[in-house]
Amino acid sequence: MAMTFALEFEKPLQELERQIEELQRLGHARDIDVTDELGALQAKLEAKRGEIYRALTPMQRVLVARHPRRPYTLDYLSSIFTDFIELHGDRLYRDDPAIVGGWARLGGQSVMVIGHQKGRDTKENLKRNFGMPHPEGYRKALRLMHLAARFEAPIVTLIDTDGAYPGLGAEERGQSGALATNLLEMAVLPVPIIAAVIGTGGSGGALAIGVADRVLMFENSVYSVISPEGCAAILWKDAAQRERAAEALKLTAEDLTGLGLVDEIVPEPLGGAHSDPEAAGEMLRTALLRHLGELRKLKGDRLVKRRHDKFAAMGTFRES
Repeated sequence: MAMTFALEFEKPLQELERQIEELQRLGHARDIDVTDELGALQAKLEAKRGEIYRALTPMQRVLVARHPRRPYTLDYLSSIFTDFIELHGDRLYRDDPAIVGGWARLGGQSVMVIGHQKGRDTKENLKRNFGMPHPEGYRKALRLMHLAARFEAPIVTLIDTDGAYPGLGAEERGQSGALATNLLEMAVLPVPIIAAVIGTGGSGGALAIGVADRVLMFENSVYSVISPEGCAAILWKDAAQRERAAEALKLTAEDLTGLGLVDEIVPEPLGGAHSDPEAAGEMLRTALLRHLGELRKLKGDRLVKRRHDKFAAMGTFRES
């Protein structure tokens, strides 16, 4: 089935898929064998997909990370986790649908899973606030992390947000304080924490569930302090300079792994996670289980010490 939505650089793939569908329809309608012709077109499609996806620019990776068909947290919760029980509310104000979380099983092990959740259509995006949590979302996340620590259960977080919501109500209810508290509390939780950037990781809204023993990133995910458009508008007063900004921000998985900020790149199916969500989920599941197996061997105090050392070693500073 031809892709219903295509990024600009994916248009050649969309055209080849359209040709394949048309040839299949023609063969069926006229009852003729088109196997050889289909094989040639399929080979051409795969070659073109490899040519495009092996040479993505940083900005093109941003667009793939934002793809509307890319799997979200709830998709992975249904495909690679089992027995998910969603928990709601921060016990102070309300439930924030932009963050979902609860108990689940991964490979038979009980874990607490927490992640950002975007919507697939306008109605759901309004409900989920486009995946940008309010402070009550981060307080809910922290409540669930403390619950996991009480039961000595590992925590898995799935990061996919453009950032914490900067609206007036969110600020009035303590957005910056909620983010800062999460950073502080996650640093000292005595249980294994694995964070995976599955789409867009934006600023403090991402980091507030990203202080982890192991930080993973999907191959075509991005993680940065600001969007390329926002960076370009500030630095050059021109959002059209987004390609230049994306290059400078060093926001790709490859860049961040090289800088020591990310521990592992999780590969995606050729064509991006949106092209084969089940395969992407299996790749994530394999990585999570491996890291979980390693971290469960460590005692709580050792985990906290290693986590502190990990983040303390990031970047450089000078005293004058």
